[in-house]
Amino acid sequence: MQILRGALRIVSLPFTLPAFALQRARGASSARARSAERARFDTRKWNAELLKRVEWRRLEEICAAYFEARGFATQVMGSRPDGGADIALCAVGSAAPSILVHCKAWDAYRVGIKALRELRAAMAAAGMSEGVLVTSGRFTHDAAAFASKENIHMIDGAALLGKLAELPPEKSLALLKLATQGDFLTPTCPSCATKMISRRSTSGGRMYWGCRNYPACKQTFSETLA
Repeated sequence: MQILRGALRIVSLPFTLPAFALQRARGASSARARSAERARFDTRKWNAELLKRVEWRRLEEICAAYFEARGFATQVMGSRPDGGADIALCAVGSAAPSILVHCKAWDAYRVGIKALRELRAAMAAAGMSEGVLVTSGRFTHDAAAFASKENIHMIDGAALLGKLAELPPEKSLALLKLATQGDFLTPTCPSCATKMISRRSTSGGRMYWGCRNYPACKQTFSETLA
């Protein structure tokens, strides 16, 4: 009887989880969601939906590997204010890099002039006269007009898929494996270089990505950018 009463007292106690257990539970839930999301599209070949879902850091790695497959030597330079990296390209036979590449992951909104101006400023700072802006999304008409005047080549999602298809099959497959290995869906925190966590805001219930190291790091992304 005493054992039964003790058990009932334990059951009646408020149920709480330590912080680390909550984080582990959230991480497991996020992993299941990522796995289910991955199963919704084909990872066996390059396609628009796959490219759209690749997180921003993985897209930069794909772009650097693509240019290396094209024969360029690549150098990843210091991080930009938005967390992305400058990728400098050095042509075969050249001792110094001459082309600067910026990458923009898919967004519901088209890439506009602001990103082109940031690339142009970085080109000037690095002493390079040619630039490339790669996005898995799309560009605005104003951005295209600006790029044509500043010696900046634009590669949108459709064009990037075409360029990947033009590679020798073994190189295209190697890039596909790079793109889809591990967790390529969850965005990386640009400040901490760790995978972020899906969270819901307390006001309005909006879903967003937050850094695992919150509150030490308050970096966030909208889920539409993932």
